[in-house]
Amino acid sequence: MFETRPARLMALTTLLALALSMSACGKKQAPKMQGGPPEVSVITIAPQRVTLTTELPGRTSPHLIAEVRPQVGGIIKKRLFVEGSDVKAGQVLYQIEPASYEATLASARAAQARAEAILGTARLKAQRYRDLVKIKAVSQQDNDDAQAAFKQAEADLAAAKAAVETARINLAYTRITAPISGRIGRSSVTEGALVTASQPTALATIQELSPIYVDLTESSADLLRLKHELAGGLLQKDRSGAQATVRLILEDGTPYPLPGILKFSEVTVDPSTGSITLRALFPNPKQTLLPGMFVRAQVEEGVNDHAILVPQRGVTRDPKGGALVMLVGADDKVEPRPIQVARTVGDNWLVSDGLKPGDRVIMEGIQRARPGTPVKVVPFSAAPATAAATPQPAAAKK
Repeated sequence: MFETRPARLMALTTLLALALSMSACGKKQAPKMQGGPPEVSVITIAPQRVTLTTELPGRTSPHLIAEVRPQVGGIIKKRLFVEGSDVKAGQVLYQIEPASYEATLASARAAQARAEAILGTARLKAQRYRDLVKIKAVSQQDNDDAQAAFKQAEADLAAAKAAVETARINLAYTRITAPISGRIGRSSVTEGALVTASQPTALATIQELSPIYVDLTESSADLLRLKHELAGGLLQKDRSGAQATVRLILEDGTPYPLPGILKFSEVTVDPSTGSITLRALFPNPKQTLLPGMFVRAQVEEGVNDHAILVPQRGVTRDPKGGALVMLVGADDKVEPRPIQVARTVGDNWLVSDGLKPGDRVIMEGIQRARPGTPVKVVPFSAAPATAAATPQPAAAKK
């Protein structure tokens, strides 16, 4: 019994010494784990010249459109075009049976010849009576009647000529021609159909597709914002008096290769949608754009010569949803800075307030830095940043 007790005390003493030595070793290793201030990558804010655009939905509409209707009645004798083909202005599209109009023209010409013959006789008689009345060979009344008959014959001839012209025009109207150049659609009548003058149903429709209009819709609130930005100097027009450039994205997501120009905007707001219509004009040599297609248009709003852009990855949100960035101050300490963002420009935020040129925004290493703590600053490199940005969604899920 006396021998085991000292052995137990010896063992406890040994264990206590080992614990104290391990604790001392841990205290000595702690300073080695600190290793100095954390390293962060930053970008230095510098103003840039940026052309700002907005994307608007729209639909295409023809530059010119004309509905072909007859101006005289009759039976369609021939259709002289291929449906869906291109036609030229003045090209004959339909031929109405002209026989009755040819007869009317011939009758009018005969009436004109008769009026001309009567006029010749009346002229000679009026001249003869004018000389005879001077020597009292005829009465004044007979002379007056002769002069009146001459004038009536002149009026009858003028009416006959007008009748001939009317008959000639009606005969020409039997050849229904294209009022404009463009692509013609399907025909609503066939040969043998009876048509009437100025009928409500069009025989066919012609549309000019090159160039072509694109009608865009923009909310009145966005239009007011744009006017305020231009008035306040935040935006400037790219060139004095130049029309804004518009680019299209087609329904399948492919860009349309040819740019257009913004022509005008409506002067009234649609009360049902609160939007206005903008009209742009695009060249369409290959007729890729067809009337009624849905497109998305990128319209140039203006130029900001001193834009402050921050990559989206460098902007976070505070608990209230406001935009926030982490800066490195003059003493290399981290400080949070709330900012106001206006819109996205590519993969950047356009900052309207909160940052100034020379500010250093932390892009990488923010997890190791806390507000008020000193950090080691290194320049941000875009190439590794792209690789580092890939796993971020997984980290965010954690």
